[in-house]
Amino acid sequence: MTRQLFVRLVLFYAFVSLAVYLAVSLYPPLADFLPIGGAQTLLTAPPANPLDGVGIEARRVGNLGSSVVWLVVAVMGALLTTFPVTWTYMASRSRKEYDQALVETMIVLPIAVTSIVVMVHDSLALAFSLAGIVGGVRFRNTLKSSGDAIYILLAIGIGLAAGIGALEIALVMTVMFNFTFAFLWLVDYGALQGTHRYLRPTDPDDAETGLDQVDQSGEGA
Repeated sequence: MTRQLFVRLVLFYAFVSLAVYLAVSLYPPLADFLPIGGAQTLLTAPPANPLDGVGIEARRVGNLGSSVVWLVVAVMGALLTTFPVTWTYMASRSRKEYDQALVETMIVLPIAVTSIVVMVHDSLALAFSLAGIVGGVRFRNTLKSSGDAIYILLAIGIGLAAGIGALEIALVMTVMFNFTFAFLWLVDYGALQGTHRYLRPTDPDDAETGLDQVDQSGEGA
């Protein structure tokens, strides 16, 4: 299963990269709508006031229609970046650890975060207003595993990167995460006999991972 995940990830990233390259080659103006380039802006921010270097690359488009297109492309980019993370989650979870709600949350969360980051951009008042609104909402969802929190953090990071026009940060982050996690799973790094094995079943009858069981039973949980 881990080898299948490796192949699936490689094919996905290769296909998406080729598709974007061909699209920009055939229609060069499309490059203005890609939410990339923000990483350079962040890294070259003025040392006197680092916040001055944080800017949304949507400023390259100057009218309402172009801005909407930029936002749509940013959201789609966030989604494409998130899907491989969900594959890694599903491939590394046993039936007992698997949580379909978390998978759906990982897909939807970057959309919300991307839109929120664009909305509060360069507005301290909106940022504080948003903090007050979020503070009034109580989330009572208990994760099945403490390791699931990193997936939520990753989804938030993807949304933030897409929102500021630095989707290349999310891409590098998720590529490194997916392949590193898959490699650690493949080599069973850090395993000691007789100790708790992180997210790995101790019962031989529960040795199949989430994706295996989804394929066999047609159910997601």
